[in-house]
Amino acid sequence: MIEGTVRDLQACIPVIFRLAGRPSLIIECVVDTGFAGALTLPPDAIKALGLPFFQEIEANLANDVDVKTAVHIADILWDGYEVEVAVLAMGRRPLLGTALLGGKRLCVNFVESGEVTIKSNGVAAAK
Repeated sequence: MIEGTVRDLQACIPVIFRLAGRPSLIIECVVDTGFAGALTLPPDAIKALGLPFFQEIEANLANDVDVKTAVHIADILWDGYEVEVAVLAMGRRPLLGTALLGGKRLCVNFVESGEVTIKSNGVAAAK
């Protein structure tokens, strides 16, 4: 089970980044159910973490504008397992998308400091 907290009516989850040759780093991410990818980080954060570049893609934003964005690769600890994920270099705050929620149950108590939990629901995630 993954646990987080509601801050300013946003469901926040700590994500543990495994960095080569450096200590792990926890970054709090806002759960964004409108984002179908895994994670976004501001470009400056990606540079500071030294995440390797993977490719450039066209990302479609909520306002239906397409923008080119760099995709980087990161290893994170997710529900007890180390997994490799794509991280889009965009925005001002870290976001966690639905690609990490496949096969999980997200529960949020939308009050300040409310509990956020992500649990396995016993269903395999779609690939």
